[in-house]
Parts: sequence; structure tokens; C-alpha cells
Amino acid sequence: MSDTYVLEGQLRERVGKGAARELRRNKMVPAVIYGDKKDPVSVALPYKELSMQLHAGGFMTTVGTIKVDGVEHKVLAKDYQLEPVRDFIDHVDFLRISKNTVVTVEIPVHFLNEEDCPGLKQGGTLNVVRHTVEVNCPADSIPDGFEIDLLPFGMGDSINISSVTLPEGVEPTITDRDFTVATIAAPGGSQEEETDEEGAPEAPETEVINEKSEEGEG
Repeated sequence: MSDTYVLEGQLRERVGKGAARELRRNKMVPAVIYGDKKDPVSVALPYKELSMQLHAGGFMTTVGTIKVDGVEHKVLAKDYQLEPVRDFIDHVDFLRISKNTVVTVEIPVHFLNEEDCPGLKQGGTLNVVRHTVEVNCPADSIPDGFEIDLLPFGMGDSINISSVTLPEGVEPTITDRDFTVATIAAPGGSQEEETDEEGAPEAPETEVINEKSEEGEG
């Protein structure tokens, strides 16, 4: 699991587009903390510190703490919006978590021993079908990434999710099949996309969030 972080926030007394624009002019970012069967809390966070965390990597899979008026909120970033032109952070949604919270996150896949993989040494190509795997897991033990050792794989082999050693409590959101993560494709051969039972390309996986955050800011 990635290192945690701490941000000092301010409670927002006013919400809406006008108030949000004023915050941004003062180098603050409007945000909302929701979930855990508690009322949403509208906060403002310092742009510089928040931007550093966002660009440090692993922002969406790192549990952090936001301190507001002496109250600490343990959170996981669930969504953020960027200004289209300058790429500035416009707004962030944080999910409030507890020790019993289970979250759905995308975990990156890392491949080991590419230089010694039999199939790649024979001229094959590593065709990555999924660069990330969506899983359900406890919020306080989110993996940094999944590692797949390529040493056992030869030309034409498929590397399925069963080849990934998952930590305790971590389960893929796709449970009805042993889906493909990557293949070792033959030289010059075309690699077809993973397909569903009807033969059409598999649709992108999307997360459904039942709890809604504050709306109407821009």
C-alpha cells in the first residue's frame, strides 16, 4: 500500500459556482468528503499541497487524512476534475472510509523478467490486454500493484488473472471467468481483443458509485 498523506482543510460555508471560483482565485480547491453513512462535508484544500499529492502517483489508491476544524477524516480520492485549458485541479471527491470499508479500485499490473521470458526470447511480443485490474479490497490494504513473473510463459501463451497472486481480501470485480491480462504473441501475428460470450470486444469496466457527492460547482 502507498504511503499515506495529510492535508489541512477549511470548512466551506458557501457552495456553488461563485464560491468555488473565489476559492480557486485564492489558490484553494473545493472538495467534498462523503460516505460512511455520514453527511457530506464541503471543504477547501490548499492547491499546492493537493497538486503535489495528485502528481506524486497513486493518488486514487492512497488512503489519506484531511484535517478540518480539529476533526480528522480518513479518506480515499474517488474522482477529480481538471480545468480543460490549464490542467489545474477544479474539484476533488473524497470517500470517507473506516476500518470496515471495502472499495473498488484499479490496480496497475507490472511484468517481471521480460528479458528472460522464453516466449519473448524466441521473438514473441508481450501484448498487454489489461494494464490495470479492477478489484474490490479493504480500503486500508490497497495493493500498490500486481506482479506477474514472465519466466513460465512461452510463445502463444495467455496470461490470465489466475497467474496473479492476490493478497488476502482482494478480489477481481470480474468473477465469472479467468480473464486474460496479457499474451505472448507470435512475431508478425495479429492479436485479437479479449471477447465476451457473444464474440464482441469486451466493454470497458466502469465503477458504479452509489453515494453522490456535491454537484453544481464549476
